[in-house]
Amino acid sequence: EKGYETGEHAPGLKLGGCGAYKAAHHIIKTHAKVWHSYNNTWRREQRGMVGISLTSGWGEPVDPHSQTDRDAAERYIQFHLGWFANPIYRGDYPEVMKNYVGKKSAQQGLGTSRLPTFSVQEKTYIKGTSDFLGIGHFTTRYVLQKNFPFLQVSSYHTDRDLAELVDPSWPAPGPKWLYSVPWGFRRLLNFVKTQYGNPLIYVTENGVSETVQCPQLCDEWRIQYLKGYINEILKALNDGVNVKGYTAWSLLDKFEWNKGFSERFGLYHIDFKNKNKPRYPKASVDYYKKIISANGFPNPREVMS
Repeated sequence: EKGYETGEHAPGLKLGGCGAYKAAHHIIKTHAKVWHSYNNTWRREQRGMVGISLTSGWGEPVDPHSQTDRDAAERYIQFHLGWFANPIYRGDYPEVMKNYVGKKSAQQGLGTSRLPTFSVQEKTYIKGTSDFLGIGHFTTRYVLQKNFPFLQVSSYHTDRDLAELVDPSWPAPGPKWLYSVPWGFRRLLNFVKTQYGNPLIYVTENGVSETVQCPQLCDEWRIQYLKGYINEILKALNDGVNVKGYTAWSLLDKFEWNKGFSERFGLYHIDFKNKNKPRYPKASVDYYKKIISANGFPNPREVMS
């Protein structure tokens, strides 16, 4: 969407209302081809696994008693995660995506939907092409119904007919889009469990950045973020969600899309102005080391002998 619709990311194309859908369509078909290639050629000998990693926020209805808000929150997830996961796990795009993009395309006078379609053969070929699901997750939104008139320029965002809200009490230590809402992660993981048959899950990205550099490397907010989100994964495990592994995002400060080196997700601070790029552990390193060594939350009362 950012690469082929808004043009914020490479390759910087602004193909409103159709570019993102076309790009995703090719990604899904290409993923399936790679899975089948491995399955037919190397799996028997190597016994490896091929999956896909999808990044998604969680959408919570503003009013859980409102059917329109609940429907809008469902669309939020289906237009995010379901866009890719539904074809791979269930054989086609989510019905709500097909309905909404198809309806808006018809209102524009287009003969066919801006959302491409899979042939019967392609649906069969794509379905089941993931041995595990990688999940990248960072934040949550409250969602409510919002109608966008079809006279506006079409876009992925206006196709969904929803608005995203945040709670001002949510901690926002990093960029404007990343609020710390740990409970949303448990709900997202349970959604995956019920929608896609409880697949094997690896959390491939989860973390928080800082936009203001802390000279003492005292990233207490990152410690709280990791603690909150990992604790929600533990709850999801108790719910029966099949989470097998977790990766904090990220080990080092790095190049972050169109933000360059200004947005820092790392557990280790990198001095980019020094030609040797020295690395310094932030406070979160020590905390995360303890979680790794204990394979869980260490007892704060335990005394190291």
